[in-house]
Amino acid sequence: MILASDWIAFHADRTPEKLALIDQHSGRRFTYGQLNTRAARLAGYLRAAWDVQPGDRLAILGKNSTEYFEFEFACIKLGAMMLPLNWRLAEPELLFILNDAEAKGIVYDAEFSERLLALVAGSPAKKTLRIDLMGSPIPDDGAPAYEDAIAAASSEVVLNPQTTHDTLVTIMYTAGTTGHPKGVLITHGMLLWNAINITTPTGLSHKSVFYCVLPTFHSGGLNLYVNPLLHLGGTSIIARQYDPALTLQTLTDPALGVTHMFGVPSIYLFLSQHPDFEKADLRHIESWGCGGAPMPVALLQQYAAKGLIVQLGFGMTETSPTVFLIDKHRSLKKPASVGKPLLHTRVRVVREDFSDVQPGEIGEVVISGPNITPGYWKRPDANASSFTLDAHGNRWLHSGDAGTVDEEGCIYIVDRYKDMYISGGENVYPAEVEQVIFHMPEVADVAVIGVPDDKWGESGLAIIVVKPGCALVAEQVIEHCKANLAKFKVPKSVAFTDVLPRNAAGKVLKRELRAQYLPLKTS
Repeated sequence: MILASDWIAFHADRTPEKLALIDQHSGRRFTYGQLNTRAARLAGYLRAAWDVQPGDRLAILGKNSTEYFEFEFACIKLGAMMLPLNWRLAEPELLFILNDAEAKGIVYDAEFSERLLALVAGSPAKKTLRIDLMGSPIPDDGAPAYEDAIAAASSEVVLNPQTTHDTLVTIMYTAGTTGHPKGVLITHGMLLWNAINITTPTGLSHKSVFYCVLPTFHSGGLNLYVNPLLHLGGTSIIARQYDPALTLQTLTDPALGVTHMFGVPSIYLFLSQHPDFEKADLRHIESWGCGGAPMPVALLQQYAAKGLIVQLGFGMTETSPTVFLIDKHRSLKKPASVGKPLLHTRVRVVREDFSDVQPGEIGEVVISGPNITPGYWKRPDANASSFTLDAHGNRWLHSGDAGTVDEEGCIYIVDRYKDMYISGGENVYPAEVEQVIFHMPEVADVAVIGVPDDKWGESGLAIIVVKPGCALVAEQVIEHCKANLAKFKVPKSVAFTDVLPRNAAGKVLKRELRAQYLPLKTS
């Protein structure tokens, strides 16, 4: 049995005056000593007022803030399980999660006060605690105030000495492509192995300063890289929401001294389109990480032209999340690759019979290691279908991603299997087509989906956002693809739109595009 530790309590004891978190919206700053005291007081309040017991599920509905991490570590101290709620979801979706997880209560931003009545009435989450935003009106909803609760509570709460790396700390629901989402179980050990895995390729240390812009209801917002820095004793600046202008201002502010940045491709895309991007000096940033979706090679090259090497990675909620982050010396040599697996994880690309593919052959990416989830909450069906035991008893997670491996052992994520379409008997992976279209200087954003075709079964539809001030017609796109792709991969049709729908991780919501475009005839 390997015991788990309370990271912030450790640093509060050794370096209590070290700056841990900055809340960019409120301007408040918290040292490790202050952060630990606030998390312990919150834990004390939840134990006394909510009767929280080990294993209870406690929800949080809020935008990014330092309170999010106070709540996370309060749950850790109590042995409870944090349940992050995506505030972008509709009421029925949130109610499903609250009921499926059997949540005991909800800590929520005052901004979402009007949503709470229905959520409390329709779920077992009867306990509430409201986070009031400084400078904003305070709702008259009868809920206790977060700051009042912390001020009145005892800080005499410490981590259960019997807590191990197998103890569950979070249930994080993944977006379902069909049916309801699944609750991924996350343990102390998964958080630790992610912190260890991500440190070496990024150079994270107790001296690092990270700017967090990804939503903290997502694994990326929590674990890339705020939690790893809380493990190391570093500093994180928490942005309430991503804003390109504010991001550029923050990254270039010498008083803040940001050293590390992580985003998804859309964040890098929108940042590059800001009018001040080209003249901004960003060379002091030590590490630029990217994940969530393939990054257009043209965009990588745009950053490289400024001396900025963006390292492409890959991960899943089920892998806590880091699996890959390509090393810097390969980033531009192999811009479509995620490189080799990180130190304490194993990856294979396999055929349907679970044998390894040959270089250049497409198979499914499967993952094994101590960073893998023990399973899904109340979903024995998903547990049975998502994992395979090999002949040696090793447990492998099926990623659902198609990939290839080269002669050097570097892996390429081709696309999600569910996004692949078959045209004239040939498999077409939209990500490859999108990469080609992104090289057109007029293209700001693009997604490719398969649509029914009377002759070929399916053919490609390219849906494009054109850069402001540029003009583009379908014929130009198709001719560009003909010059750079095999004939069967060339989209047969093109549509133009103002914006592509994306989820919190920056991934294009292709199911929404299919719902919008499949019934339509385009030309």
